[in-house]
Parts: sequence; C-alpha cells; structure tokens
Amino acid sequence: MAVLLCSLLWTAGAAQAFEGLGRLATPDEVKAWDIDVRPDFVGLPKGSGSVAKGMEVWEAQCASCHGVFGESNEVFTPIVGGTTAEDIKKGRVQSLKDGSSPQRTTLMKVPTLSTLWDYINRAMPWTAPKSLSTEEVYAVTAYILNMGGVVGDDFVLSDKNMAETQAKLPNRNGMQTKHGMWLPSGKPDVKEARCMSNCKPDAKVISFLPDYARDAHGNLIDQNRLVGPVRGVVTVASAGDKPAVLKLSMNSGETLFSANGCVACHGIDNKKLGPSVVAVANKYAGKADAKAYLAGKIKAGSSGVWGDMPMPAQAHLADEDINALSDWFLSKQK
Repeated sequence: MAVLLCSLLWTAGAAQAFEGLGRLATPDEVKAWDIDVRPDFVGLPKGSGSVAKGMEVWEAQCASCHGVFGESNEVFTPIVGGTTAEDIKKGRVQSLKDGSSPQRTTLMKVPTLSTLWDYINRAMPWTAPKSLSTEEVYAVTAYILNMGGVVGDDFVLSDKNMAETQAKLPNRNGMQTKHGMWLPSGKPDVKEARCMSNCKPDAKVISFLPDYARDAHGNLIDQNRLVGPVRGVVTVASAGDKPAVLKLSMNSGETLFSANGCVACHGIDNKKLGPSVVAVANKYAGKADAKAYLAGKIKAGSSGVWGDMPMPAQAHLADEDINALSDWFLSKQK
C-alpha cells in the first residue's frame, strides 16, 4: 500500500518537474488505493454487520476454502480453534506458549481486530478480492469472532464497537513491539557480517512435518502428482511392524472440547448447529463399540446422521486425544 501511494505521489511530483511526464493523482484515485485500516482504527469506514449475516456470506463465499466451521477444509490453515475462555479473559493464548495446540489458527495469533477486518476487505474472497460490501466485511469478521467464542450469536459488529470488541481478542496482549522493525528510533534486530574467507557452508533449509501431523491425511508416499519426479516417505506403519502401544492423552476431553472449537457447534445440554454432547452420549451409550465408533466419526467427519449440517473431520488431532474426546462425550450420558 505504501509503495503504491508513494508511486502515485512521485508521479505527481514528476509532473511538476518534467513537462508532459505523468499527471497529478486525483483525490478519488488516492482514495481508491488508500483503504488500509490502522490498529487505532483510522481508515475504518462507517458501517455494521451481524453474525447472522456473516454466516450467510461465509457459507456462500468463504466455506469452500476455509471450511464450514473455519476448520480449513484442507485448503488453508484453520481460522478458529486453539483458544479458550481463559485466553479471552487474559488476552494471551496459552497454547502458543506451551505448544499444546496441534496447529496455529488465525484467532490464536491475531492481536488487532483491524488486521482481520483489513485483510478480509482487501483480499477476500480469494477469487474476487475487494468484492465484499462494507456490511459483508463487518458481518464476516463478526461471524469469525462468533465461531471463536469471542462474541454471541446476536452480536452486531460496527465502527462504533470495534475498539470494545478488540479488547476481547484471545491474543490481544501477545504482540511484541519493542524491536527495531516497529519503533522508528529502534535498531534492527539483525546484523550482517559478510564472510570473506574460511566461511561455513550455507545453511540448508528443509521442510518437515511434525510427528503429530505426518499421518494426518494418510500415507505421504501415496500422495504424488501423476507427472514429474516421485517423492515421499512412508508415514503409515504396517500392522505387523510392531505391537500397538496404547497412548494416553495428556489432555482431558473437556479441555480438548473447548480448545478445538467443538463448542461452536455443540452445547453440553443444548443443541446448536450440531447435537448436544448429552444427546450424542445417549444415542451411542448402548453400542458395543461406542468409543471406537464415535472416535472414528470425530476423526473422519460425517454427514446425515444428525441432519444436513456436516461434521468436519478432525484428522489433525492425535489418536489419543480423539479417544479422550470420545470417552468424555460418552461420560455425559443421562
């Protein structure tokens, strides 16, 4: 944005210095580019949008890439999840500090609401950037906050309550500003010392998946393009390679339920988008393989069992965590 504005202003200056070279940018042209919203909300247009409206826009414009519930749909990283009510209270996401969440989500990281609003406004949807109206941008932002448990179902986000709403972001106190890249008077936090002799070999940058994610979507060796070189490693061990070892989750089912966004769709005693925890427990309590059956549904997802709303797959969770969730669900039978 700054580069584009400087280019326009340079053109204006050049028009004065060199006859026939460029022209002065008109106020409307500058206004069309100058759409960024600062953390102090300077540049934020007047308007509002409700969570209900945001759900409509999300399902039509966003869900194909970001998932019905912001869980990512295997295209982009998840928008919501990994935050708790305690994080919202303190303004610092605990799972960022202790590494307890299997992956980072947008709501885990973003410290300023203007960042979220501004990016949606200028870059979304992916196939048609800047096509959303001001009301739709407010509404989608409100819906994301609602999916993350930050605001209620009847909430309306507007330019009047943006600052008040930002004070509820789970990681609002997680941004560091005491470094040279933020303060004009500060010093850079990197130094370059060019080696001229007896230099160490250049570092090799490699890409890898953490252990918990290596088999999240099946065997990597089988996931190659139909053309070009074949690469990949075996991430699925054969059943006879070694005896199975039962791993116990270090997290309670209740903690996992809150930290992974389950509360967005399931109440304990009340139905939301999906059935209540109690209803699930009562339905499968008499099933001989209830725990394994429910764990399979959590991991792979399903649709049609409780209505038209699909249950997104939670394949990013470790098996022991999925088993802990299954146990916890079944313990709520009444």
